[in-house]
Amino acid sequence: MALLIAPHPPLLGMFTSPGPLVFQLGPLSLRWYGLLIATAVLLGLLLAMRLGRRRGIDPNLIADLLPLLVAGAVIGARTYYVALEWRQYQGHWLDALAIWRGGIAIHGALIGGSLATVLYCRWRRQPFWALLDVLVPAVALGQAIGRWGNFFNSEAFGLPTDLPWKLTIPIQNRPVEFLDAETFHPTFLYESLWNLGVLALLLTLFRAASRGRLQLPAGALSCVYVMAYSSGRLWIEALRLDPLCLLSDPPFCEGGLRMAQLVSLLLIAAGGLGLWWLYGQRRELPDLSLRSGEPNP
Repeated sequence: MALLIAPHPPLLGMFTSPGPLVFQLGPLSLRWYGLLIATAVLLGLLLAMRLGRRRGIDPNLIADLLPLLVAGAVIGARTYYVALEWRQYQGHWLDALAIWRGGIAIHGALIGGSLATVLYCRWRRQPFWALLDVLVPAVALGQAIGRWGNFFNSEAFGLPTDLPWKLTIPIQNRPVEFLDAETFHPTFLYESLWNLGVLALLLTLFRAASRGRLQLPAGALSCVYVMAYSSGRLWIEALRLDPLCLLSDPPFCEGGLRMAQLVSLLLIAAGGLGLWWLYGQRRELPDLSLRSGEPNP
């Protein structure tokens, strides 16, 4: 049985995907997207456990959360996508379960993962914001790594461009409106680099707080994350040709809204309100994991 290795073109002078496969052995194949997601989950877990230990959170608590967190993120990401692209599934709704065919959304993953964390904290009687604060740097790291899956799949790219860092897209992956264009904005790269910057910011703040140079009440780091990530997604989304649209159709969402931009604006506002509550009003954020009348653990 032959082992087929996916060809890898030279990197210099050619910014284009070598294809989605790492290798294929008969009917078995390993895809770059799956490998990158698995790597992101593993490295994110190690980072969150390390940060949690420095905040006095049992690393086993974070490890136990992982399966629920991943499940919540996947379900949320798929549900969000299908809800906005429901016309694709009319008459064949079972296809909505075929997640391996693609179609997930990061904002849905954030919503699903957050809900899973709330339920876990209620079950284990743990403070939600303290746990979320050590998770968000891991999320930023995972996003930075996972975006490269879009590169190997030749997806999530932006408008045509002739910039030196332009990305070559195969004709079968181009929108019909741009079949004559060969090179596009590598928006996956923009978001990956932006998320690395968000990660650096979060770790810098975390380190400063650990050394007593900065006060970071529970939830502050989470608020900074949603504001920082959303600020980047806001402008990057304007370049993309595959947006999820509300009351309109891609690639330009004419007459409607780009959902990622709308959600990003709401998250920026929510994060700013949270920071104002923590620092302006000097009050704790409501703990979503507590039942009504239940004291803090």
